[in-house]
Amino acid sequence: MIVKKAVDINGNEITSQSLFMNRRSFVRSAVLAASTAATALVYRRFTASSGKGRAGEKLDLAAPADSATAKPGETGTPGARTVEPQTPYDDITHYNNYYEFSTDKRAVAEKAKDFITRPWTVSVEGLVNNPKTFDLDDFAKLSPLEERVYRHRCVEGWSMVIPWAGFPLSRLLDAVQPNSQAKYVQFETIFDPKQLPNERNKNILDWPYVEGLRLDEALHPLTILATGLYGETLPPQNGAPLRLVVPWKYGFKGIKSIVKIRLVAEQPPTTWNIANAHEYGFYSNVNPHVDHPRWSQAREQRIGESSKRDTLIFNGYAEQVAGLYNGMDLKVYF
Repeated sequence: MIVKKAVDINGNEITSQSLFMNRRSFVRSAVLAASTAATALVYRRFTASSGKGRAGEKLDLAAPADSATAKPGETGTPGARTVEPQTPYDDITHYNNYYEFSTDKRAVAEKAKDFITRPWTVSVEGLVNNPKTFDLDDFAKLSPLEERVYRHRCVEGWSMVIPWAGFPLSRLLDAVQPNSQAKYVQFETIFDPKQLPNERNKNILDWPYVEGLRLDEALHPLTILATGLYGETLPPQNGAPLRLVVPWKYGFKGIKSIVKIRLVAEQPPTTWNIANAHEYGFYSNVNPHVDHPRWSQAREQRIGESSKRDTLIFNGYAEQVAGLYNGMDLKVYF
């Protein structure tokens, strides 16, 4: 068997000349560029994974209709449980993009270890008939938690397979009853510079982190709010206590540590689009045919593997979600 080495990203592929003209845009892009370059340097570490890490609080999981061995799309929620090998727990929890803590993936877990997640509330408001503030116990009452085994594709070119625990976002939205004017869903993360030190630095990104989905994307059965992974409570470095997971989009759409959800009529601003609209669109669906302006998106490095693999359109979920974008120019909307 021939094992290929991971391909390092050359420095001249990282920062385009035009970005030097705007300091804040350059700093933000340099942060992502450094993170991308670091990805190539640590691939070797993740080819010798140590397996599952120390146990946390166990979650009471109800498996979705798909069995653990079912092929995606056979029964229950189509695409809910990919049968690809899952990325080890230690890798998922020690290789994290969470810029509020650190721009160094390998430093996030240590810096986030004392992050306080109780008490915690999430307000759901805006164009809804029944605005409400939920606490973590309320989420448990919405429905049994389900395990969803999803592919995760970072815009930087690396990927994982993660067994999330959570519940469909649609169940939360059903509880607040969006009205007929609601077209989009806006999300906001916690703003607490005492706990998240990089929120003091506006040269990294505009804080708090905000994201958005079209309402039909938010209501799609594959879109979940995750509260755990590997059957345990979600670690702080992965977005505890509540994060968005949209498996057909690039990972930065998965906003972490959510405190506010708002239903709105107009397309909401999103953090990376604010930072650099030329490079990060609102939709940000995984598309191997549309490159990032500074690197190719055709292939990806699966953490735990020594060679790259082809990236799949919609991250492999085209059968389930392509219909959401009928009639749209894919080159414009990715």
